Amino acid sequence: MEPDLDFLDQLADAAALQTLPLFRSKLDVDNKYTTGFDPVTEADRAAERAIRTLINEKFPTHGILGEEYGAENTSAEFVWVIDPVDGTRAFIAGLPVWGTLVGLYHNGRAVMGLMDQPFTRERYSASSQGAFYRHGESPRARLETREGVDLGDAILMTTSPALYGEIDATAYRRLESSVRLARYGCDCYAFAMVAGGYVDICIESGLQSYDIAGLIAVIEHAGGVVTDWSGGRPEQGGNIIACGSKALHEQALALLTS
Repeated sequence: MEPDLDFLDQLADAAALQTLPLFRSKLDVDNKYTTGFDPVTEADRAAERAIRTLINEKFPTHGILGEEYGAENTSAEFVWVIDPVDGTRAFIAGLPVWGTLVGLYHNGRAVMGLMDQPFTRERYSASSQGAFYRHGESPRARLETREGVDLGDAILMTTSPALYGEIDATAYRRLESSVRLARYGCDCYAFAMVAGGYVDICIESGLQSYDIAGLIAVIEHAGGVVTDWSGGRPEQGGNIIACGSKALHEQALALLTS
């Protein structure tokens, strides 16, 4: 059996069984850092365990890289990259803009992806068949980014300008000052809005591979472009920008690197 969109649905459903009962509950929050704050909850851990179990059952020769339980067999031809709750800070604050991210890499390149927001019942997924949106039990509908938007008319999102270092913040401010509207927050949900054609640019700094893996194929198959700030492939994370079109991406990169 080859991985397909139905299998992505199985992964999303299994994770949701773990995350939804804990969302907006009085759950314990642990801190991964001794200095600073990087929260993790049982929702993160249980969802990743559920996803790993299904992958190991169906595709035992595939590798897995997960935020909570690390790497196994990552030299394999196919590697699944998991962020069980992207946006844990939003999760513990009761905000429904977190999501479960799962990406599949083939020889290091993203070929499938999933962003599932089970509280709002929104699912964004992609494979070689294309990029799709599904709400609840409705049929999958094809995703398309918004074309023909000039930089001066663009809507931009980032989690927070406060997360950028001094050099990156200067580049970011050049870009933000050139768009029509900038909004903050939403983590992976903002990238999904690029794929859906509601947001034109999503930009972040210092991402890990699991922060972007599940979103790459979704954005690309919807017609968008996602790279690092130098225009390179985004699979390993770092400073990442996603745009609804190639032309807009070129305009945005020119500002970031000027």
